[in-house]
Amino acid sequence: MKRTRVAPRDMTSPSVSRKTVLVASETPFVRERFKTALDAAGHRAMVVKSVAELLGRVRADLAELDLIVLDLRIANATGVDLVRKVRKLDSGHLPILVFSGSVSSADEVKELGSLGVGGYLNEYSAVEHILPSITPHLFPDDYNRRDSPRVVMGIPVSYRSGGKIAAALSLNLSHRGIAIRTSTPLPKETALGVRFHLPGSKKELVTEAIVCWSAKKAGMGLRFTSVKPADQKAIDEFVDAHFFRSVKT
Repeated sequence: MKRTRVAPRDMTSPSVSRKTVLVASETPFVRERFKTALDAAGHRAMVVKSVAELLGRVRADLAELDLIVLDLRIANATGVDLVRKVRKLDSGHLPILVFSGSVSSADEVKELGSLGVGGYLNEYSAVEHILPSITPHLFPDDYNRRDSPRVVMGIPVSYRSGGKIAAALSLNLSHRGIAIRTSTPLPKETALGVRFHLPGSKKELVTEAIVCWSAKKAGMGLRFTSVKPADQKAIDEFVDAHFFRSVKT
């Protein structure tokens, strides 16, 4: 009988290494969706729903962990205090991503940046969008950030081209542009208006942009062409504070 050859898993990554991700959320379906995405890619997911479970896992499994994805709402105190507790245990060892919807203010965003939080995720992202969002943090050495630092995060973005308005989630943000995930990207050189909020801020940023890259079923990259000075300052400070780096040694 002819043996069927089984292709190896892609794992949505430049590497095929198996990683261990600790996901902390108070919401069952969030834990389940992230576990589903990680398991399907061949990674190992640890899911917890309380501060005690989170800190216990960090203590017991620190050497095995590669990334923490954190819902700040599980904390009885502030989210910043929770991250500080993790940092006391890991000594800045682990990359940490935070669910953007659990951030309460711009001041909290700044404090989280000072503690090494490397990016923000939308906890309601579809399962198929989860791995592309966290892969750069699992395999940072495969992503060159020296020339154009980017903060990988999933935040709602609305964009207008002509008389049509659409909404999508961001892939990443840089000083000069934003990449968004969409299955119907616009052609290169398309001019459009873009609106979004930075995590922790109630102020809507309004920019003009042009499509600089476009890939079907993946998304498109937008280069800012007109940004108010105050908005550009907010973007620059956010990127500089949260530009992720590999903190694991």
